[in-house]
Amino acid sequence: MRIITGIYKGRRFDVPRTFKARPTTDFAKENIFNVINGYLDLEDADGLDLFSGTGSISLELVSRGCRRVVSVEADRDHCAFIHQCLQKLGTEAVSLVRGDVFKFVKRCREQFDIIFADPPYALEQLSTLPSLILGQGLLKENGILVFEHGSRNDFSQEPGFVEHRAYGSVNFSIFRALAQTTGQTTPTDA
Repeated sequence: MRIITGIYKGRRFDVPRTFKARPTTDFAKENIFNVINGYLDLEDADGLDLFSGTGSISLELVSRGCRRVVSVEADRDHCAFIHQCLQKLGTEAVSLVRGDVFKFVKRCREQFDIIFADPPYALEQLSTLPSLILGQGLLKENGILVFEHGSRNDFSQEPGFVEHRAYGSVNFSIFRALAQTTGQTTPTDA
């Protein structure tokens, strides 16, 4: 696993072979971050990384200038690995939360500029996640949700959907924060 760019550019971490989590490929990660740069400046942004897995996205967000990233992962071994990576970098910009993403989302009262969610593609509740995350008001006004998923999912009709990108077998749907207006939920303007 490699950090693509930023202050930790080129740093590598060996992911244990026993891990169930699959880090987002360098190709997909580099391309989706190029897209993200068109939506918002990560410098001094607040980020939330859901289903952190190996921590690849959290590390990339911090490397690219995020002031703070909350990284949520349920697996004990994965959390230990992320913690080791953070220690090697010497950064305290990532708050690591070991816990269930669904419970975290329902209880969280913070807002973020960017939320990145990379659930297991076979997760039973995967199709409900974008609406759950957006419905909780976790995004700041011009924030974005980047949702990684398999090719079988189509979120283009979901409220807040902006665009879909595919890089090989890796798919991303991008959403904007929702605003409440006259009882209807609509994406906020950029």
